[in-house]
Amino acid sequence: MAKKSTNKKVYIVDFFRDKTVQFIVGVVLFFLTIYVSLALISFLYSGKADQSVVAEYNTKKQEYVDKKSHAPLTDADKKELQNIKKELLKIQVKADNITGYRGAVMSEYMINNWLGLGVFFLCAFGFVCSLRLFGVKKISIWKSFLFFIFLTIWTSLLLAFVLDSFIEDSFIRFGGDFGISFNDWLSANLGKLGALLVIVGSGVIFATLAISGTIPFFKKIYSNLSDKKIFSLSGDKSSKDTYKPNTDSVDSVKIGDEIVPEDWKQQDKNRQNTSNPTIIEVTPNKNNGADNDFFVEINTDEGQLIIEELGDSDDGAIVIIEDEENQHGIVDTEPYNPRKDLSQYMIPRFYDKYKDKPLLTDYPVSDNSQNEEEKAANRKKIVETLQKFGIGIKKIYETIGPTITLYEIVPEDGVRINKIRNLADDIMLSLAATGIRIIAPIPGKGTIGIEVPNSKPQIVSMYATIASKKFQESTYDLPVALGRTITNEVFMFDLCKMPHLLVAGATGQGKSVGLNAIITSLLFKKHPSELKFVLIDPKKVEFNIYADIERHFLAKLPDEQEPVITDVEKVKQTLNSLCKEMDSRYDLLKMAHSRNIKEYNEKFISRHLNPLKGHRYLPYIVVIVDEFGDLIMTAGKDVEMPIARIAQLARAVGIHMVIATQRPSVNIITGVIKANFPARIAFKVSSGVDSKTILDGSGAQQLIGRGDMLFSQGNEPTRVQCAFVDTPEVENIVHFIGNQQGYPSAFPLPEPDFAEGGTDKKELDPAKRDSLFEDVARFVVSTQQGSTSNVQRKFEIGFNRAGRIVDQLEAAGIVGPINGSKPRQVLIPTEYELEKLLNS
Repeated sequence: MAKKSTNKKVYIVDFFRDKTVQFIVGVVLFFLTIYVSLALISFLYSGKADQSVVAEYNTKKQEYVDKKSHAPLTDADKKELQNIKKELLKIQVKADNITGYRGAVMSEYMINNWLGLGVFFLCAFGFVCSLRLFGVKKISIWKSFLFFIFLTIWTSLLLAFVLDSFIEDSFIRFGGDFGISFNDWLSANLGKLGALLVIVGSGVIFATLAISGTIPFFKKIYSNLSDKKIFSLSGDKSSKDTYKPNTDSVDSVKIGDEIVPEDWKQQDKNRQNTSNPTIIEVTPNKNNGADNDFFVEINTDEGQLIIEELGDSDDGAIVIIEDEENQHGIVDTEPYNPRKDLSQYMIPRFYDKYKDKPLLTDYPVSDNSQNEEEKAANRKKIVETLQKFGIGIKKIYETIGPTITLYEIVPEDGVRINKIRNLADDIMLSLAATGIRIIAPIPGKGTIGIEVPNSKPQIVSMYATIASKKFQESTYDLPVALGRTITNEVFMFDLCKMPHLLVAGATGQGKSVGLNAIITSLLFKKHPSELKFVLIDPKKVEFNIYADIERHFLAKLPDEQEPVITDVEKVKQTLNSLCKEMDSRYDLLKMAHSRNIKEYNEKFISRHLNPLKGHRYLPYIVVIVDEFGDLIMTAGKDVEMPIARIAQLARAVGIHMVIATQRPSVNIITGVIKANFPARIAFKVSSGVDSKTILDGSGAQQLIGRGDMLFSQGNEPTRVQCAFVDTPEVENIVHFIGNQQGYPSAFPLPEPDFAEGGTDKKELDPAKRDSLFEDVARFVVSTQQGSTSNVQRKFEIGFNRAGRIVDQLEAAGIVGPINGSKPRQVLIPTEYELEKLLNS
């Protein structure tokens, strides 16, 4: 009986989860909310007249009930009851409300007898619920419910306090009976002033929690009332000699401007430029408001004041105090938070509470009792088979894994290992196994291993792998959980230390599932600000499922439409772009005196690097290439060479590659590729030659398929059963991430350098220049500073776009080439000559 009741509940839940049912309910709720809203709006101008109609109807209705309650009824009584019914219908028609008598009664109850005018927020909540049922997934029902319920109650209290207390002859009770009763209770216990403070205070608290701009709004009001900023020449702010700019002669003081009093000018002429460090004192404003106002007081050996202002216009910026030749002082602020732009982002967990379903499937573990029986039988057959060929066994013991069982034997003294290795086919025949692998000997042990497939293999779920303590407590930079070993331990590695991975396997042996397991592991551990993927899929169907996380985790060329690269020509451009990104990152590491990306990002987070000099937070980039063999056959060296460059150099700057192919032949996986991919994964392959190509040894041809693989990192391969992640599970994860707020676009890769001059030809074509080209050109010539960071800050654009525009300026002959860490030289001295160049 209990089971039947449970099944009925499950059926009801499944019924209301159906998209069609939800849409129908949404339509009903939408039109019902429209009806209620019209009734409430009509009540505001027809309610007074309808109140008499309602009162007349209620009187007549009571007369009808009293008459009907008398028993027995005579014919005259029945006739009179019929007449009363007709009169009731006539009274209903008199209602002026556009929704009729029922609407008039309903609105009278909802406004006057319940919550007052606050009920309009309940109508708004009805519209929100209907939109959610229509499929607008970004709407949170619970947040909307709390939001509108508070507004309804708070509006009822406020209107009852403000209007109902002073307007007595209105037919509308603005706060409703609820608001009036609650307000009377507050006034009786706290007084009128106390009730007002409760209402206003609760409103401010709610606005602070619900609206992110509330605190900055109040801080801005306060800061406007506070004193203006004061810049003094010494640490004594109370000094009467505090320097104040002459606002009559100077319209405004810009960042970095030098303020030099008249009596210093003659002294400065006789002084030589020095590189002595600038002494800086930073004093926060007492009003620690949203504007981050700081007073920067600078004492220099030259007696020269350089004013810098800290503001919130450039998040993560460090203010550098500079002289003409070098910078010496750094104004420290709080550590830079790379996750700030997507502070609300939730890293996937195992359950999607919004859709009320798990993201990953937890497959049940089968009973080991059958494996014990099978293990004993196999152990007996192995001993008997070896004894037939004159090989004695001292000990034999086994380890049961998810898909295979490892039998470790200790042979008697004098037995040659090669003799056991050559009996692989005989042992496989006696066990009636699909394939066995002999490890003779097992490294680090004085035993010989015989791996035998289980008759009923277990599914290693991605859920159990991700949920393991080993993965959850991992401190790897790029943790990848592949599956479980023969000893049922979670197999993990850090992709940063590999640093690149080569994956090979025949069709249908689990290669695609392995790539999905790698991506899933990283998505469950990293924030979008810390990791970007470049997905290359010549087959066009493997990675297309990840298109929805374009604005979170994917990187691509700025003008590319598709988030997953499928066209061979686009693959060439993307790989060349990654080479350019790699070189750019090495330049940044050189300027920062850092050996790798981890050291560099730590310096940037602690604000030891200046964004105005081009420094930026560097996310890891993982490049995953599927069907590498197809790329080599269609593009050849155009693809192989940039991949080789990235594999050789990109480790230190956080760019890592995962290459997958079906056919690991020597003409596909060349020596250049193999030499720089020490970490390799081999699923089942068709021949021992392919196994030697990928692993430098045999064994992959003896695997049993379905995710069974060998992982090698230059030593003895480790046998692993790959974690199974199905397509619906990947869809759940992608939708969970895609429904959250993302960046405005995918992470932009730099424009690749083209052949010959290394400059894109379209940069020479005025018709294909950036829309800001001329404005940036005038700005650069007027300031005589060809700095990419200046362009980025002035025009509020991304660093990559600013770099492309500066490259176009170089191609047009306006600025010179890159000069290390120094700004480019401006080749056009005056704006007049620039206009002549632009018009030519």
